[in-house]
Amino acid sequence: MEGVVLINLGTPKAPNVRSVRKYLHEFLTDYRVIRAPWIKRQLLVRGIIVPNRVRESTMTYQKVWAEEGSPLLVYGKRIKEDLQQSLGGEYVVSLGMRYQEPSIQHALDAVKHCKKITVIPLFPQYASATTGSVQEEVMRILSRWECIPEMHFINEFATNPGFIEAFTSQIPHIEYDHALISFHGLPMKQLPYAQCSLGTCCNQLSSSNHMCYGAQCFATAKALAEKAGFSSYSVSFQSRLGKDPWMQPFTSEEVVELAKKGVRKLLVLCPSFVADCLETIYEIGEENREIFKENGGEELYLSPCPNDNPLWVEALMSMVKSVSHENVTSSL
Repeated sequence: MEGVVLINLGTPKAPNVRSVRKYLHEFLTDYRVIRAPWIKRQLLVRGIIVPNRVRESTMTYQKVWAEEGSPLLVYGKRIKEDLQQSLGGEYVVSLGMRYQEPSIQHALDAVKHCKKITVIPLFPQYASATTGSVQEEVMRILSRWECIPEMHFINEFATNPGFIEAFTSQIPHIEYDHALISFHGLPMKQLPYAQCSLGTCCNQLSSSNHMCYGAQCFATAKALAEKAGFSSYSVSFQSRLGKDPWMQPFTSEEVVELAKKGVRKLLVLCPSFVADCLETIYEIGEENREIFKENGGEELYLSPCPNDNPLWVEALMSMVKSVSHENVTSSL
């Protein structure tokens, strides 16, 4: 019996102030998310950031909340069930969230009896604040187990053909002038190379930058553009927080520039997410759509994430099987 643990970022339990505050506290006090000494981080998050953002964030969550619950969790549950059905009885598939519920502890307990466990953080591009944080929490929990099974981590799938195919299959059949590929941004200081200059050193993955989030983003964008046949596209970064320098260009500024340059119909893809959530549905689908129109654009189309697309299930199944196959081959 083999275990597969799918882990995404997390979501509030409910779209109310209490639940959103609890989620933001746990999320933003993670050292890998905000790199500051413990006491400074606690004061900053609990004393400034959350009190100033919690009500607005709650109203935003209320706008994207589905009848079944948080979209991120809804799609996570569907993918877990579909992957379980596709893999069959030789595997046990569980779902966890880095922050809030279902917890990583709960997800690992569900596969504790398995002889081998494959952990898939559901972040296409590796970043310390996402995949790294998941790995650290998984290893913290495993350190308490008496018997630790064979473990495998899938660190990234930025250019995985199955992921790229699943993402491009979601592109709506519409006419558009330009495609904007928007990734979740990071503070520049969280990129692994101090000399990084986005768009110059990140144009191609190599042995020297293969773990660089920026390089992986550009590699994903290139793969998507080639698969979709984009004649005109650009890359941007969204969701910045705080005053530190973040990855640029910012999506909110890029949509303004594109509108002013004459782009009337804009297609936006968000391939740092595998499931639609607040950052795609609201930040892009509503906020940036409004910004685009206010500056002369006619329409902004949000291309859905893979969500529960069967091609995405196939891609995940292929990742799991490849780990199993590599293990068998190496033991022969």
